Amino acid sequence: MTTATQHRRISIDPVTRLEGHGKIDIFLTDEGDVANVYLQIPELRGFERFCLGRPAEDMPNLTNRICGVCPEAHHMAATKALDALFHVEPPPAAKKLRELFYSIFYVTDHTTHFYALAAPDFVVGPTAPVAERNLLGVVAKVGMDIAGQVLKMRRVGHELLQMIGGRRVHPNWGLPGGVSRGITGQQRQEIEQAGRDALEFAKFSLQLFDKVVLKNSAYLRLILGDTYIHRTYNMGTVDADNCVNFYDGNIRVVGPDGKQHAKYPARNYGQYIAERVEPWSYLKFPYLKQIGWKGLVDGVDSGVYKATPLSRLNAADGMATPLAQAEYGKFYEVLGGKPVHHTLATHWARLIELLYAAERWLELAADPEITSREYRVLPTQTPTEGVGSVEAPRGTLTHHYTTDERGLLTGVNLIVGTTNNNAPISMSVKQAAQNLIHKGQVATEGLLNMVEMAFRAYDPCFGCATHSLPGQMPLEVTVHDKQGNILHRVSRG
Repeated sequence: MTTATQHRRISIDPVTRLEGHGKIDIFLTDEGDVANVYLQIPELRGFERFCLGRPAEDMPNLTNRICGVCPEAHHMAATKALDALFHVEPPPAAKKLRELFYSIFYVTDHTTHFYALAAPDFVVGPTAPVAERNLLGVVAKVGMDIAGQVLKMRRVGHELLQMIGGRRVHPNWGLPGGVSRGITGQQRQEIEQAGRDALEFAKFSLQLFDKVVLKNSAYLRLILGDTYIHRTYNMGTVDADNCVNFYDGNIRVVGPDGKQHAKYPARNYGQYIAERVEPWSYLKFPYLKQIGWKGLVDGVDSGVYKATPLSRLNAADGMATPLAQAEYGKFYEVLGGKPVHHTLATHWARLIELLYAAERWLELAADPEITSREYRVLPTQTPTEGVGSVEAPRGTLTHHYTTDERGLLTGVNLIVGTTNNNAPISMSVKQAAQNLIHKGQVATEGLLNMVEMAFRAYDPCFGCATHSLPGQMPLEVTVHDKQGNILHRVSRG
C-alpha cells in the first residue's frame, strides 16, 4: 500500500515484488521536491549469532533455511566453506556435480525473477494499473503458451534439484570433501535432455526481451536515461580466463572506468571488504576497504560497489560459453560500450546469465566423469577456519566460519548478495525519486512503482540480508484513524 503519511513524506509500504519486507520513505522539501529517501528493512534474521556453538557440518542444511528463494546458494557456499574448514579437496566429479546442480538452480531462479518480478514492469508497463502489473498480466500480454513454458521450466528445474540434492527446497546434499550421493547414467541422460530444453528456453527469453523491450523506443530511453544510473565499482567471480563463473574462481572488482581494482580468492575477502552499520537499518553496508567509506555516493573515490548480474558482466572479460558470449558482445554494442552503469540493464544481463547457465548445464551433463562414484573425500584433519564463496543470483555470497578443535562454531560471518548491494540500492531509489517526483506533481501509484523499479532490478532478498543488530531495536509505533490520518506516534531509536 502506498500512502502519503504527511505532506512532507511519502511512504511506499510495503515495497512489492521482492523477497522479504521493506519500505521506502521519501521525504520532501516544503516546495515539494525530494530531499532524501530511505530504504528501511524492519526485519532481523540472527543467523550469524544463533549458529554459534553448533557443529560446523550442520551449516549447509542450517543456512539454507535463511531463504526459500535461493537455499541452493547458501547450501553451496556453506559446503565450500566446510571444504576449507576441514582442509579437504573434493574430487573432480564432486566439483562438477556441484556446479551442475548450481547451474540448474540458476536457470530456475533467473526464470522466476524475470517473468514474475521484472516482466510486469516491461511487458505490462511500469504505469499500468496495479491489478494488471503482475504475473497474470504478463500471461495476458504474451499468451498462455509462453506461460506454460515458464511454469514447465520451473517445475523441471525443481524436479532435477530434488533428484540431485535430495529436496526441491532446502537441499541436504553437500558435505565437506564432496557430496552425499552421485547420479546414475540414466539420470545423467534425463538431466542432459532437460538441459537442451533449458537452452531453447533461454534463447527464447532473450528473443522476447529483444522484441518487447529493446525494440520499444520508450523502454530503451528508460534504460539509457539518467533516472536509473550509478557509476560505482562492480564485483563478480571469474574463472582463470576472467570469464563469468557462478560456482568457483577468484573475485574480481573493477572500477567505474572498467579498470581492475582487485582480484582475490574468497578466503582473502577480509583484506578487501569492510562492513559498516547504520542505526536505521538491519542491513550492513559493505564497502571496498582500500577505497574507504565516503557515504552513499558514486565515483572512483567512493568504496560503494555493486554485485549483480550486470556487475558480473562488467567485472568479467567475457562469457565462457559461445552463445552467451555472442549475447555479451551484443549487450555492450547496443548499450554504448563497457562498462554499463544503467541499472535497468541488469534485467538484460540476467537473461544473458540464464543462457550461460543453460549452456554450462548442458556441458556438465554431457561430461562422462559426472557419473563417477568417486564423489567424496573424507576429512581427516582438525577443523580450524574456512571461507566459501559462490555467486548467488543476487550477488557474491560469502560464508566464513571458525571453530574450536571439536568442530563447534566460534565465529560466523555471512555477506550475502543483497548486503553487497545495500548501498547502491539506497542510492538508486533516491536518484529515481529525485528524477521522477517534482514540485507540484502528484505522486501517482504508477510513478511510485517506477521508484520501486530502481531496487527491483537488484532482485533483493531482505530475508537473507538482515544480520546487523544495532544497540537497541529502532521501534516505531504509529496510530492511524480509519481514514489513515496519523493520531499518535511513539518512536525509540
